[in-house]
Amino acid sequence: MRQFSLIFTALTLLTSVNGFKFMAKWNMPSQAELRNAEAVKDQFGDRKLVVVTGTSSGLGRKAALALLRTGQYHVVGAVRDLDKMETICELDEYPMDRFTPMECELNSFESVRKFCDDLKEWKGSKHVDRLICNAGVYQPTLPYAKWSADGHEQTMQINYLSHFLMISELLEDMSQVSDARVTLVGSVTGNDNTVGGGGVYPIADLKDLKGFEAGFANPVAMADGYGFIGAKAYKDSKLCLMMLSNTLHAKYHKKTGINFSSIYPGCIAESPLFREKRDWFRKYFPIFMKYITGGFVGEEEAGQRLFQVAHDPRCAKSGIYWSWNGGPREGRGAEALEKDGQISGSGGAGGGWDSIFENDQSGKVNDIDQGFKLFDASTKITGAEWP
Repeated sequence: MRQFSLIFTALTLLTSVNGFKFMAKWNMPSQAELRNAEAVKDQFGDRKLVVVTGTSSGLGRKAALALLRTGQYHVVGAVRDLDKMETICELDEYPMDRFTPMECELNSFESVRKFCDDLKEWKGSKHVDRLICNAGVYQPTLPYAKWSADGHEQTMQINYLSHFLMISELLEDMSQVSDARVTLVGSVTGNDNTVGGGGVYPIADLKDLKGFEAGFANPVAMADGYGFIGAKAYKDSKLCLMMLSNTLHAKYHKKTGINFSSIYPGCIAESPLFREKRDWFRKYFPIFMKYITGGFVGEEEAGQRLFQVAHDPRCAKSGIYWSWNGGPREGRGAEALEKDGQISGSGGAGGGWDSIFENDQSGKVNDIDQGFKLFDASTKITGAEWP
């Protein structure tokens, strides 16, 4: 009995000591911290903070507007041209108390770092809840490579490498909130398990990454180290983005709680993305996609899809490639005209909010060993520092 009493007393003392240790680590917030929290509350209220690249046109423009309409988000638009963004804000009647444009030239790593620094200074102790990597360029007719401010082929830097760097800069901040989401806009053209990705030359293929491992600097213009092909540079960049989403999920989801996903919102055949295509293509491609293949998606609907991945509680999942019902169907004919091209099936228009599903990716996208190899090479090229 006496032995039991001694053990009980010892446990009581140990519990008390541990309790005091816990109290020793707990500090009352300082007056400065309280004032900072109050300032953040005044600036943002209960709204989540979302960063979207490329909000001055196309998919990013419509997604930002959809986010703002809910009243639940403050959107930071990372754009190259602030004057153009100002015009869009006036045209679309953006609520400027909930939208903040900031300059970010994805053609320059220095500009990306400055954007992230400016963002951190502006937002104070408010954390980023969503990062949507949307901006991109498509230059299929270029006969030769154009080079970024850092000496890299600009399609790959704008679409992929600069977003890679941006994620590394914001990852630690985003890990401080629950249900943080990083969304990367992929493409069917980067998935060779589809007709759009595997049946249309050139095919996205990083091969053994010789171009990246050689430093990917002028004159090396392609990730695989081969000669420059404009259309393939775009497709390769989208393959890289989707691989990055899977790699970030594997490396950082459990560690940070951040949900990493990629999406394919459908073929936005009337998008400014195709502005460098020939006139006849820009005229007839939307008609072909809408009435023949059924793969057409308008900017408004595509923007709603991107918004859904940021907003829908069902999308609080990591390691997913999101797609929507709509897509190629046999016997289009008169039925397509009657429905104005709207049909159900993977990739195309229609289906609504509940048509979202977790899509399959190609073997190339799911090659995790290649994904880690890509991650390491991209880190060296960009100089990114990961937590």
